[in-house]
Amino acid sequence: VQLQASGGGLVQAGGSLRLSCVVSGGTFSAYVMGWFRQAPGKDREFVAAISSYSRTDYSNSVKGRFSISRDNAKTTVLLQMNSLKPEDTALYYCAAKEYGEISSDWAIYDYWGPGTQVTVSS
Repeated sequence: VQLQASGGGLVQAGGSLRLSCVVSGGTFSAYVMGWFRQAPGKDREFVAAISSYSRTDYSNSVKGRFSISRDNAKTTVLLQMNSLKPEDTALYYCAAKEYGEISSDWAIYDYWGPGTQVTVSS
C-alpha cells in the first residue's frame, strides 16, 4: 500500500489549501483514513479522520475550519483547510488504518505517506 500526499504550499493567514492523498494498493474503501501533522520541535498530532462509511472526526484546533472527505472511486482522501492560521504550519501526513473505527492515535495507523509541507504566513 502506498500513499502520496500533495497540495501543500505557502499561504497567507486566512487563506485556504486543499490537500490530497492518493492511495494505491489494498482496499481503499475499507480503510480508515487520517491526516496528522508535525511542526518542528513538536509531537505529531491528529488533525482529522474519516471512516470507511464516512463518519468524521476532527481535532478541536481545526474543527469548523477543516473538512475531510473521501472519494472511493479515485482512492483519494481530501483535506480542505480554510481560515488558515500561522499555528497550522506543519508537515502534513496522510495515513491509513485497515481495521476498526476512527482513531486519533497515530501509532495504530498501518500505512503512511511522505508529508506535504503547509506554511501559513502572518
